[in-house]
Amino acid sequence: MLWIKRTLKVLFVLALTLIFFMLLIFRSDIPAAQIEEKYGTAQSHFIEVNGINVHVRIMGEGDPVFLLHGSFSSLHTWDIWQQELSPYFLTISLDFPGHGLTGPDELKRYSLTDYSQLVLLLAEKLNLDQFHLAGNSMGGSVAMQIASTRPDKVLSLSLIDAVSAIPSEELSFNSGEPKPNEAWIFKFATTPIISSALMKCTPRFLFAMNLRQVYSDFDKITEEVIDRYYELMLREGNRQATLDRLRAPGEMRIDYERLTMPTLIMWGEDDSWIPVAQAYSLEKAISGSKLIVFEAVGHVPMEEIATESVAKYLSFLGVEARKDYLHEPQLMTYAH
Repeated sequence: MLWIKRTLKVLFVLALTLIFFMLLIFRSDIPAAQIEEKYGTAQSHFIEVNGINVHVRIMGEGDPVFLLHGSFSSLHTWDIWQQELSPYFLTISLDFPGHGLTGPDELKRYSLTDYSQLVLLLAEKLNLDQFHLAGNSMGGSVAMQIASTRPDKVLSLSLIDAVSAIPSEELSFNSGEPKPNEAWIFKFATTPIISSALMKCTPRFLFAMNLRQVYSDFDKITEEVIDRYYELMLREGNRQATLDRLRAPGEMRIDYERLTMPTLIMWGEDDSWIPVAQAYSLEKAISGSKLIVFEAVGHVPMEEIATESVAKYLSFLGVEARKDYLHEPQLMTYAH
């Protein structure tokens, strides 16, 4: 009987410890108004599109460029790109439903097709007949789907560490998310018990760990960047929207033969979510595309080497970037 008492005592202590830990990491949703005050800018607009109040940031003038972010991210991933592009182009970045300041969609329209249609409707609302598209990760999938369904609308296509349905030696999947066995955050979010706990107990250190997967240079992961990713996820409704989005069936409808517009592919050599092998597969699949692979860079070049990557994009669009502060990155490949 003594061992039973000891066992029960250990279990009781463990239960108390677990409860104490859960209380420590418990986080309530942050009200939308509070998040908007902190992360909105003078260029922020909320535009009603198909019943959704979409957070959009518009800067510059000229030919329009849509900047499409990836999963778990927001339009803030394009901060420096948008600053550098706006002297030459009309730049439009947006928070997809379930992300950033846009927040959840009551109808749970979170598929790649839903996002593609939303961008097209937004372009129509802004009276933009044609536009350039640049997308990272999931945003790259959205960009390809738009370009595949409405190639007449797309002036050029830029894919930055983009999710695609093309199999390679290292990849075989067809959903709108990074490689499942590499991106642990997707496993957590789709495991029922863990995901239910994450709805209320969302520790900040998980976001720091996640950023260490998508950056190659950890010194560039600042406290400000971690806070931004973390707090935008806590915006009321975003955690539930993320679970709803990841639990939905994956789908990708891209006809690569229709991607005949000028296309630039950029990739981080050290991308642990979507290995660089996928970049070469995309280059083969999209006739006439150009590929740039950056050494010692991870999944988000537009954040990790913002000025270097935007300089390459500006050059692709025919603009000679200012070279007084832009340093030439080390390139593995620049395939014409």
